[in-house]
Amino acid sequence: MTEPKKVLVACGTGVATSTVVAQAVQAAMKDRGIAIVTRQCKASEVPSQIGDVDLVISTTPLPKDLPRPAIVTLAFLTGIGKDRELEKITEILSR
Repeated sequence: MTEPKKVLVACGTGVATSTVVAQAVQAAMKDRGIAIVTRQCKASEVPSQIGDVDLVISTTPLPKDLPRPAIVTLAFLTGIGKDRELEKITEILSR
């Protein structure tokens, strides 16, 4: 069995917004048959927590030189462009 992909979800405080995004991504990836585990943090903590993750999703800007794929989006909060972002996430996690 394949090990779940690790997704780091970041927002300004690492609490409310990242929880909404993490839950939405977990549900969508489950529907697509992709097992993931999520971990939440503040956006400022991403560089120190990125080592073992497959993808970072953030609702606030991130440094440009991260060593892992990263998506900055508000789509899971607004609903605008959500399907497009889910396709990007699916593509990255399917590798």
